[in-house]
Amino acid sequence: MSSSLLWECIKGNNSFIRKSVNMPIMSREPGNLMGLHSFKFSGLVNSKVLDVSSKKAGSKETIVLTTSHKKGSRAARPGSRLLQAGLKKLSKKGLAEVTKATTGSFYRQDLEELAQKKYIKVKTSFKKKKVVFKSRRATK
Repeated sequence: MSSSLLWECIKGNNSFIRKSVNMPIMSREPGNLMGLHSFKFSGLVNSKVLDVSSKKAGSKETIVLTTSHKKGSRAARPGSRLLQAGLKKLSKKGLAEVTKATTGSFYRQDLEELAQKKYIKVKTSFKKKKVVFKSRRATK
């Protein structure tokens, strides 16, 4: 089926839509880069999916790049449709990996800049605030 036909079928109702007052309609579908409910970012209907997200296993946090499988036959298998690859946490190398995955391989070049911004946001979300203890004693 074509992507535009699928979008027309699911844009009104699907289980991933999140609506709230005075906010744009959001979406929680896998592979949605911005979380917005739109055809451009949809991970369900586009044949080429791109997403940057975090994954936590125990105490270890990793940054994951999600793309769709290169074989077209995998689109019919929901379990193996999406591929996840880890990204480096070093900013220079991680951004280079995102660029290589998009522009380097002619894959969703329109989302490259947004994917790089999201990579930086995910990376900064890993930083924990340091707890500063103030002495209760008066300094002389």
